[in-house]
Amino acid sequence: MIVMKFGGTSVESAAAIERVSAIVRARLGQRPVVVVSAMGRTTNRLLEMARLAASGRRDEALAECEALRHFHRAQGLPPADPREREDLGQYLDAHFRELAELLRGLAVLGELTPRSMDAVASYGERLSAAVLAAALRGAGIPAEAVDSRRLIVTDRRFTQAAPLYELTYPRLAREIPPLAGRVVPVLGGFIAATEDGVTTTLGRGGSDFTAAIVGAGIGAREIQIWTDVDGMLTADPNLVEGARRVKIISFDEAAELAYFGAKVLHPATVLPARERNIPVRILNSRRPEIPGTLIVEQAPPCRNPVKSIACKRGITVVDVHSTRMLMAHGFLHRIFEIFDDCQTPVDLLATSEVSVSLTIDNTARLGEICARLRQFAEVGVEQDQAIVCLVGDNIRYTPGVAARTFGALGGINVRMISQGASLRNLSFVVAGEDAARAVRALHQEFFRDPDPEVFE
Repeated sequence: MIVMKFGGTSVESAAAIERVSAIVRARLGQRPVVVVSAMGRTTNRLLEMARLAASGRRDEALAECEALRHFHRAQGLPPADPREREDLGQYLDAHFRELAELLRGLAVLGELTPRSMDAVASYGERLSAAVLAAALRGAGIPAEAVDSRRLIVTDRRFTQAAPLYELTYPRLAREIPPLAGRVVPVLGGFIAATEDGVTTTLGRGGSDFTAAIVGAGIGAREIQIWTDVDGMLTADPNLVEGARRVKIISFDEAAELAYFGAKVLHPATVLPARERNIPVRILNSRRPEIPGTLIVEQAPPCRNPVKSIACKRGITVVDVHSTRMLMAHGFLHRIFEIFDDCQTPVDLLATSEVSVSLTIDNTARLGEICARLRQFAEVGVEQDQAIVCLVGDNIRYTPGVAARTFGALGGINVRMISQGASLRNLSFVVAGEDAARAVRALHQEFFRDPDPEVFE
């Protein structure tokens, strides 16, 4: 069996869904299990209508709900079997009636809780799974939509739930392999449920994570992430003209890149796949003939020290300084206790005896964090920064990488420097306006002579 995950852009229209059907048909001999995201920008539209309803703008929310229903009927109904069209049309209409009732309830309550957000957001993947399964059947491929909420069990951290693997894997192993022997199972990504059946979601981009969970649960031979790019590249092609495709990369390198801004892969995807040693392949649904990027436990040798350069914008640097903490223990503990209480993850960290600089990308509770830090330290904040991250297993073995890096930056001011304990990434912070120039300069420095065995 293989798991094939198709992102929102891969199922954004009738033409895109037809391409997906052809891709699945070509791999029927490998017993595919399909995981699908919501169509196009459906999740954004769902969350916006939830916000409209909760803020008292019920009629606007219901109008947006009706527009989304028309979109799904226009793009999702298969052109062939009249009965298939009728059944799917009834399914879509019933679910949009449910959604409209939920929006009316939010309008009455005037409050949007994380639990309610998950309930609304879940409709995108529930609908797309039904649409794609019907499209596959319309193309002559036996297929069946499967509600992921019956199989993937999570905790109750709504909007960012964590899977309970000890409950999830047995359910997947019991249900999916027998079903895949008869039809193509089509599961909605991103969605799950608590032990008592309350709908949760795995966080934005969670369909990749779903694919990895499913792949690990059923012991898949390969997990394929079908998106709208040719694979992982040496840099963001929007920043660097001539960025190259990385043919093969290690799990460790892929995880670093995903976390620090490479948008083709959700950071959590690597974890279940790596635990079960299942290769992950990134592919382009618009150009399925391209072999993409293969992610494995141990990548082959590469003569270039850097595999790729990632860039993460919208970063805030928080500086914490206190001379009172000189030679005192517990300084870092007090700082990170505050970030923990405020559920705000830290990206990079640089520290000395009496000062700490760190970066965050979620500023929702920044005011509260700073207020608590100022009880025992001076605090400075710099916003609109960017993390530039060089990733490669060879960084730890190659002398002079740091010298080449900062020499290539020329007059660009580096605000903060950090190197991971694994020594496979070198990261630094620059002003957001300097990020593109920094990435281009580094790409020119490190990819003048790319190894043809690894890059194309």
